[in-house]
Amino acid sequence: MSLSGQSSFELVAGLVALLNLEQLDRDLYRGPVKPGATGRIFGGQVVAQALMAAERSIDDDKVAHSLHAYFLRAGNEAQPLILRVERDFEGGSFANRRVIAIQNGAPLLSLTASFQRPETGLTYNAPVAPAPSPDGLPSLTQLADRYGEGWPDSVRQYLQHPSAFEMRPVGQPAFLQQGEGPPQTQTWFRLRAPVPDSPALRRAILAYVSDYALLSSALLPHGISMFKTSMQTASLDHAVWFHDEAPLDQWLLYSTTSDWAGRGRGHATGMISTQDGKIIAHTAQEGLIRLRPDRTAGGTIPHTP
Repeated sequence: MSLSGQSSFELVAGLVALLNLEQLDRDLYRGPVKPGATGRIFGGQVVAQALMAAERSIDDDKVAHSLHAYFLRAGNEAQPLILRVERDFEGGSFANRRVIAIQNGAPLLSLTASFQRPETGLTYNAPVAPAPSPDGLPSLTQLADRYGEGWPDSVRQYLQHPSAFEMRPVGQPAFLQQGEGPPQTQTWFRLRAPVPDSPALRRAILAYVSDYALLSSALLPHGISMFKTSMQTASLDHAVWFHDEAPLDQWLLYSTTSDWAGRGRGHATGMISTQDGKIIAHTAQEGLIRLRPDRTAGGTIPHTP
């Protein structure tokens, strides 16, 4: 049972329900609202709901292999999203969809997704950097007890936030660092309970979690934490390339690295792989990492999916 009183099955069922869109008209959908939601909407939720809307418009066996999204405005997670799909291209092997996520009449996100009919071809999987087994690593809840002293209350609240995902960072999480370090992170994650056997749903869930902690690696070389430093952070654009089906009920490793930061922005890339080194997806993101000495430290709290 989680701190919210919900079981693992209830938390995962809530995530699945969040991605079950209501069809309003052809290529027009409404995304559900998370029960009890009160804050800024998690970027991964907007991306996942937009991808689900695009998936609904694919009538044959084509599979999403990539998405590219621009975040235009911050949204309110207590209000539903309207998702409008444009069928930009329909070919024999590929199809392209464009989705606008709207709230209060204003676009929040513009997403383009590409779909391909499955085919065989040249195959290669680069070696994945090793990581400690997730079995011996602490959960976020255990980290809350370990790092509770000396950090704002918002840190414990963040680490104890009820989630459909079990997260186990390798080493000290980027958002808890207190000194400069290499711009790299590794986090094991898996769903707490099974989900329906729907490849489209599993891709959307992977897109949902892909927004977690990706930009944090851009802060590591600077030795600062968004909990203790007055700053403004936000995703600007986000991309995912889907390479294979995601076994979400098994441990997956999310490895991220940042190669550049400047002009109030940071850039990071990520890779999601299985325990046996099979690459499932790649990600990329550029985000706002603007120092704001006029704000209270910890004012922008990262979201746990």
